[in-house]
Amino acid sequence: MARPRRPALHRTSGTRTELRTVVVFCEGGVTEPQYLRAFKRLPAVQRETAVRIEIAPHTAVPYPLVEAAAARAREREVDEVWCFIDVEAPTPHPRLTEAVALAREAGVRLAISNPCFELWLVLHRRDWTRPATTTAEMVAAAAAATGAARKQVDETILAGRGDAVRRARALERRHRDDGATLPRDNPSSSVYAFIEAFDPEQRSTG
Repeated sequence: MARPRRPALHRTSGTRTELRTVVVFCEGGVTEPQYLRAFKRLPAVQRETAVRIEIAPHTAVPYPLVEAAAARAREREVDEVWCFIDVEAPTPHPRLTEAVALAREAGVRLAISNPCFELWLVLHRRDWTRPATTTAEMVAAAAAATGAARKQVDETILAGRGDAVRRARALERRHRDDGATLPRDNPSSSVYAFIEAFDPEQRSTG
């Protein structure tokens, strides 16, 4: 069973709110950490969340990453643990369903992008509704949409995070209506749930 999380404590007026300690495990070693570092520098995020980014060594696939995250979640000083994972295309990662089940059992939150995190970047700038045939196609689309070099993130993209949340939610609703579940929910990204959880400016997004 997952260890109960300590709730964020709100002190009396005039004193600082106790920060939530959130650890994020990333499958990718470049794009996701760059984005998360920019995100955690947002003033609204800094006021209430201490975000640490960890990349599990020697893994770029979901199951061992979730295993490492589950071990980290057992540490008492951590309030929440998240994993950013990709599905990949045209062939999904092995043991993806098992990774999702393990995360649920361990109390690890998942931000899953299908086919990859670069879809989330594209959604900051434009709609994307058709399935991506390959991960490489999505990486190229992100570079074109953001104007940044491949696998690089310009932090100015964060200004469009509200649009990305709205577009990702719309994709999720479409897949739900169609009965399309993981890994058939291409394109999709639940990174929006992470943004809503830690960015007060996005929590009212519906």
